[in-house]
Amino acid sequence: MYQMHRARTTDQATCTFGITPRFKEFQVTTLRFDLGSITIEGMEQTQADHFTFVKWDSRTKQHRLMAMHYRALLESLFEEDMSYDDLARAYEPINGELLSSIKPRDHQAAALKAWKKENSRATVCLPTGAGKTILAMLAIAEIKRSTLIIVPTIDLMQQWESVVKKFFGGDVGLLGGGHHDIKPITIATYDSGQMHIERYGNRFGFLVFDECHHLPGPLYQKIAICSLAPYRLGLSATLERSDGKESLIYDIVGPLAYEGQVQNMIGSGLSPYDVVTIEVPMNPEEHEQYLAARQIYTGFIRQNRINMSGPQGWQNFMFKASRSSEGKQAMKAFRLQKQLAQASANKLKELWEIIKHHAQDRMIIFTNDNNLAYRIGKLFILPVLTHQTKPKERKKMLEEFKKGSINILVTSKVLNEGVDVPEASVGVVVSGSAAIREHVQRLGRILRAQKGKTAVLYELVSEGTSEYFVNKRRKEHSAYQRSAH
Repeated sequence: MYQMHRARTTDQATCTFGITPRFKEFQVTTLRFDLGSITIEGMEQTQADHFTFVKWDSRTKQHRLMAMHYRALLESLFEEDMSYDDLARAYEPINGELLSSIKPRDHQAAALKAWKKENSRATVCLPTGAGKTILAMLAIAEIKRSTLIIVPTIDLMQQWESVVKKFFGGDVGLLGGGHHDIKPITIATYDSGQMHIERYGNRFGFLVFDECHHLPGPLYQKIAICSLAPYRLGLSATLERSDGKESLIYDIVGPLAYEGQVQNMIGSGLSPYDVVTIEVPMNPEEHEQYLAARQIYTGFIRQNRINMSGPQGWQNFMFKASRSSEGKQAMKAFRLQKQLAQASANKLKELWEIIKHHAQDRMIIFTNDNNLAYRIGKLFILPVLTHQTKPKERKKMLEEFKKGSINILVTSKVLNEGVDVPEASVGVVVSGSAAIREHVQRLGRILRAQKGKTAVLYELVSEGTSEYFVNKRRKEHSAYQRSAH
């Protein structure tokens, strides 16, 4: 429907992006949403020069800006009290009344306040289990605009759906996993969101990014860039990325408004916990193989002057290793020494001792790859959950685990992120990557509070291998300090 707006009648939101030029001759005829961008009809070039984000499109002979700058443009129009026709925005108010009351915990209330202080366009970092989903419900109730929630997996999409229905009722739109249904509150996976945002980027006034550390990916950042939503909330337990691109999150979602620490939330949503590192010696045969493979790998690194600690270290190694037979041998040796360290026979013996010690507890065993997960499952006759597990089977496993019919789950990476398993109180990391995020997420799987629960995370580290140094770096993170209880 054609509508004439004055700037004072639009969403009068203050934005952290853009500038607010001052010129009295400025006049905009029409704003339109066009496949992730906004076109402006009736703008002179001298006026457009005041905006760093407005460009001339020679193909269509009009000025254009990326949809994410919509709010900054409206602020400038509001600043100058200019009239315009806004045909870009298609989002509407929603009933933000909560069907069930929420009494936020102290850290949730503080995070919500900090987010609102940044004009409801910011990022919040809270430990796994600290109630990021509930924080999002409070934010939706505040904003009262059609909302798009972006999540990384189908499991999380279903998890969020149940929470949204509990607090807002009605139909919830789903985009992903075979669903394509757009509603005032819609939940989409990152994969489906980036595929359809150019079509639906003007339908939502509020964007919520769960596990927003995924957002800087080349395809996923498109969701934030091609949406005109003036209100945004990024949620994550660990924002740091190995490529250093977390700053992009702050550019396209909003600045870091609040960061909570695990130790400050014990007893307020999180269980007290311990992290126990067990250094496991390799048997003589494995250790000899490890040293031989390690020597081939490190010799190639030194000979080719590759700095593996640098930002492009791994890429440089991969490139040079692919160019010669010596390099291919070095790559093979690298994989062998890593495999020997991560899956030593003595680690599996130590794992069995832990299983016996915690026979009455709910446990998750984490590995770095599917092969080791299935090996453990076969050796100890345990259920294994990986990305290869069919959705129905995965759902059944998690249900049985929550009921207690299954006490132990073995997984590679599929439970690292987001899946709610509050019944788990013991985690065992048999192997993992060097990424701090992965290990903080694994810790988070066992921290959700239950009465009388004290959680423990075991890390099995092969003595005298590179795993020791990886573990040492990881422990610099605050979450890996012993909790007070």
